[in-house]
Amino acid sequence: MSNAAHAELAAEHEALIQFLYLAPVGLVQTGIDGEIVMINPISAQLMMPLSRDGNLTNLFTALEDVAPELRRLCAVFDRPNGMICDGLHIQLNSGAPGKRMRVPNVLSLSLLKLDDARLMAVLQDVSEQVRRERQLRQSDAWLNALLTSISDYALVGLDREGRVSCWNETIGRVTGFPAAVVGQPYSVFYPDDSTTPERLQDRLREADANGWSLDEGPRLRFDGSQFWGSAMISPLPDRDLDLGEDDGDTAYCLVLRDISDKRDAIDKRRKSVFCDDLTGVANRRAFFEAAELELTRNRRTPRPTALILFDADHFKQINDRHGHPAGDCVLRQLGMALSATFRQVDVVARVGGEEFAVLLPSSTRDGAAIVAERLRQLIAGQPVMWEGVPIAYTVSAGIAAIDEGESVDLDTLIKRADQALYAAKANGRNRIECWNGGRDAGE
Repeated sequence: MSNAAHAELAAEHEALIQFLYLAPVGLVQTGIDGEIVMINPISAQLMMPLSRDGNLTNLFTALEDVAPELRRLCAVFDRPNGMICDGLHIQLNSGAPGKRMRVPNVLSLSLLKLDDARLMAVLQDVSEQVRRERQLRQSDAWLNALLTSISDYALVGLDREGRVSCWNETIGRVTGFPAAVVGQPYSVFYPDDSTTPERLQDRLREADANGWSLDEGPRLRFDGSQFWGSAMISPLPDRDLDLGEDDGDTAYCLVLRDISDKRDAIDKRRKSVFCDDLTGVANRRAFFEAAELELTRNRRTPRPTALILFDADHFKQINDRHGHPAGDCVLRQLGMALSATFRQVDVVARVGGEEFAVLLPSSTRDGAAIVAERLRQLIAGQPVMWEGVPIAYTVSAGIAAIDEGESVDLDTLIKRADQALYAAKANGRNRIECWNGGRDAGE
C-alpha cells in the first residue's frame, strides 16, 4: 500500500471515529463476550451510573443489574450476524434519592451482532417517549372499552363509596350476581387477593380526576368462577357530592365486560413489554411503573406500603459449579415460588441478575415479614432438580415499609430495603431483615 493510500485510509478511519464520538446516540463496540473496544461519550454518560464499580470494561457486566437477560440473549443468538435485540427497554431507578420524578428513567438498547467476533450496541434515553406511549396505551384502552363488544357488558351503578347502588339484568347476565349484591362494594366482582380497599377508592378518585379509570384483570362471578374482565369507572355528571350523608344515590357508572376471548392477545402484548423473559414475572420496567403509581396514590391517600428485596444466596457459586443453564433453572423456580406465595395485587418482579422485588400495597412491615419468611422457608426446603442433581439454595431478604402518614419517595424506599438486604447477608444469609431507621440495617 502506497503512502498516499495509507494516509487516505487513516483519514477515513479518523473521520469514522469522529462520527462515532459525535453521534447523538450512545454507541458501544464490543467483542462477542461483551468486552468493550470502543465507547463514545454519550454511552459512557448513560452507563457509568449503572456500573457497580464505575468500571466500563464489559457491556454485559455494566448492565447486569438492570438488563440481566442481555448476556443470555447473546448466548442463544446462533446466526452469524443480525439484530439480537431492537429497542430493548432498560428500566433504571426513578432518580436520585430525595427527588421525585413523574416518569421513570428508561434506556433503549439495540444490540447488533456484526460477525462472530464483534457486537455493536446503540443506547438512547427514551424516558419521555415511554411517558407518551403510556398515555397512548391508556387512551387506546379507553377507546377499546367503548367501541368493542358493546352489546356484552354489565352496567353497574355505584354510590360515592363504591357500593353497588342498584341491580339490573345486565349484572345478572355477565356475572350471575342477584339483586342481593346491592349495597356491597364493587370488590365483590374481584377475587380476594386481586385488590385492596384502598385500591378500590384509588380508582374512584382517579375517575374523579381524569373522567374515567380503567383496569383489566381477573373478575369473579357469583358461582365463584373467574373470567378476564375489563372494568371502566366513570363519574356521573349530574351527581351531588356535597351531601353530608350517603343516601345511596348513584355517583359512578361501572362498565364491566368479559374479555376472556381477548386474554391471549392481551397477555402476549403485556409479556412482550412488561415480563422478564426468563422467569415470567414482571421486569424492571413494569416494577418501576407500578411502584411509582402506587407511591403517587400513597401520597394522595396515605396507607401502609411495603417493599421486599430478595436475593439468591451465593448464586455465582451455583453458576460456577453447575453452569449458567442450571442457574437459569434456579431463577425460574424462584420466580414461580414468588408468584405462588404473594397476592395477585402484589407486584413481583425480577430487577437484577438474581435479585427480585415485591411491592405490597396496603401491607405493613410486619405483614410483609410474615410472607417473606414463608417464602424463605419454602425455598430452603425445596431444592431445584437439574439433570438429576438436586441444587439446594437459600434466599435473603430486606424489607422496608412506608407507615401511614409518612411521605417517602421510591428511591428512598428501595435504598432502605437494600440496606436491610445487606444486613441479612452480613448476618449470615438465609434470613429476613427489616429496615428500622438504620440501627440494624447496615448503617
